[in-house]
Amino acid sequence: VLGVPLPEGYRIPFLGVITTFVIVFFIGALTTNIFGKKLLQFWEGIVGKIPFVRRIYKGTKQVVSSFTTVDTEAFTKVVLIQFPRKGVHALAFVTGKTRGELQRLTSNDHIKIFIPTTPNPTSGFIIFTEPSEVIALDMTVEEGIKYVVSGGIITPEQARKMTEDSNV
Repeated sequence: VLGVPLPEGYRIPFLGVITTFVIVFFIGALTTNIFGKKLLQFWEGIVGKIPFVRRIYKGTKQVVSSFTTVDTEAFTKVVLIQFPRKGVHALAFVTGKTRGELQRLTSNDHIKIFIPTTPNPTSGFIIFTEPSEVIALDMTVEEGIKYVVSGGIITPEQARKMTEDSNV
């Protein structure tokens, strides 16, 4: 293969898949060491100087990092709330208590609720409400996210069964 010309029309099976895997592996290895971190900082510095791209990049980075740290206090529990109108319920995540100006303008016990859209939970609605307006659910945050992403197809019970089956 090296230095030897291949006959016309000859293809190496899975070469594209293997090449992609190798490239992704090396990029991951590069960015996990000190040199890679410096290179990533350099890249972010360049992106940070491009006016329109800067806003999109920083916003996307914040959203992605908030969803990759699901086990922190980003989402504390899964609830049901009447949304977008009375009698219709939406799955939502409690993200904390209101603070600052929002707390002063509402009340001390208002909570922040994030209502994700399906199938892309990185977009959605933020509402502020009394805790009495929500119904607490027993599902975990991970199960709630799976439920939203699947469009309600994967129920928490199915998610638990899949987890149990994979642990056996």
